[in-house]
Amino acid sequence: MNKPSSNTAADGLLRFWGGSFGAVLPFAFFLFGVITLGLSGAPVETGFWPVLLAALMLGLLLARDRHAYSEAILAGMSRPLVMVMVMAWLLAGVLGTLLAESGLVQSLVWLGHATDVSGGGYVAAAFLITALVSTATGTSLGTILVCSPLLYPGGAGMGADPAMLMGAIIGGATFGDNVSPVSDTTIASANTQGADMGGVVRSRMRYALPAAAISLLVFGVFGGGTLDPVGLADGGEAGPGGLVMLAVPALVIVLLLRRRHLIEGLMMGILAAVVVGLATGQFSWNELFFVDRAQYSASGLILEGMQRGVGVSIFTVLLMGLVAGLEGAGVVERMVGAATRGATTPAQAEWRIFATVSAAVILTTHAAVAILSVGELTRDAGRKFGLSAYRRANLLDVTVCTYPFLFPFFIPTILASSTTAGLEAFGVPRLSAWAVGLHNVHSWALLLVLLLAVATGWGRGEQGPDGEGGGER
Repeated sequence: MNKPSSNTAADGLLRFWGGSFGAVLPFAFFLFGVITLGLSGAPVETGFWPVLLAALMLGLLLARDRHAYSEAILAGMSRPLVMVMVMAWLLAGVLGTLLAESGLVQSLVWLGHATDVSGGGYVAAAFLITALVSTATGTSLGTILVCSPLLYPGGAGMGADPAMLMGAIIGGATFGDNVSPVSDTTIASANTQGADMGGVVRSRMRYALPAAAISLLVFGVFGGGTLDPVGLADGGEAGPGGLVMLAVPALVIVLLLRRRHLIEGLMMGILAAVVVGLATGQFSWNELFFVDRAQYSASGLILEGMQRGVGVSIFTVLLMGLVAGLEGAGVVERMVGAATRGATTPAQAEWRIFATVSAAVILTTHAAVAILSVGELTRDAGRKFGLSAYRRANLLDVTVCTYPFLFPFFIPTILASSTTAGLEAFGVPRLSAWAVGLHNVHSWALLLVLLLAVATGWGRGEQGPDGEGGGER
């Protein structure tokens, strides 16, 4: 019988020089690099590529079995979920470019002026729109991809503060991810705790609605800006003509509501944008795709859109490889086991659950994966201290709907940042992931509400229709 290599554990886990410290060090290096670059003002997602590459190299040097480490990061990079995200980023880049160049943004600005919605009112409206879309579709990333190319550039002509506007868009996307019954995090949190979906959603409003109210107030009061509406000047006299292109994002949203695949929705959206845009004269075939035989080159809106998605795509692939190396060492499992031991009161159990899922989402960089990683131990620890299934599910879900939408090394903030690229012609700047996360008032408010709930015990006694256990199945 083959004996396990001295460089891998008997259970097949990767081993690193320095043990758990050596396993975590590459990821810590990545976090330090991203934070340093972000604070220095660097920043688009391409600026993080060298940091990720260096972190992977550090992991390779620290791994006892470099071949196994290499295989682990390649397996992480090639997960179906990663390929879905990469395809989505590329397709969304094309769709966003087509919509931005179709005259729709100018027409939305015209509509905003006609209805007297501007400044902070426009930012608050953007939050409500994205909250409705994300709640209906259950996808925060899909909401960012569909809504950002429309609402963000329109903010210049509406007197909105760019950073606050983008914060409102990603904040609204966060709201739906947190409360929608078809969101992956809602499903994961309810199922791991054995709770009924309806009760989980109703009980979650206790946390989500106060945070949303705070967000609306802040966006409405502080969302105004002084940007010059360059987009209207460049586009000529604005009018309602471009509003016909609203049929395109409407189609994508309807498909997502019908539980069709995100890739299908984006592809059908691109096809609809091409057909409607050509039929109404918003752009020509040569603008869509043009081959310059003399220069051996190709150009056009489709290529421009795909290029917009390259930065976040490569970031995603490299990040998932780094995370896979960390997972291969079993660090998350050991951390979860250590953090859930030693509680003697319900309050201590809740603080440990919060700390554990916080660490899990930071280390895995994926909300649903973090919930699944700590779900079983959360259920056992919570039952021991009489925490209802609803309370446990809410502790998990509310926590994972904060960090990924706030910090610049998570995919949602990187994606939101990337959607602000190439829109300078409309008078709006490219925003860093730092700026996007710092202005996501909803996630900051959600984190505050959760901390107050744990500290004061507010909501700890919530019960389900079956009494003790909060609707546990």
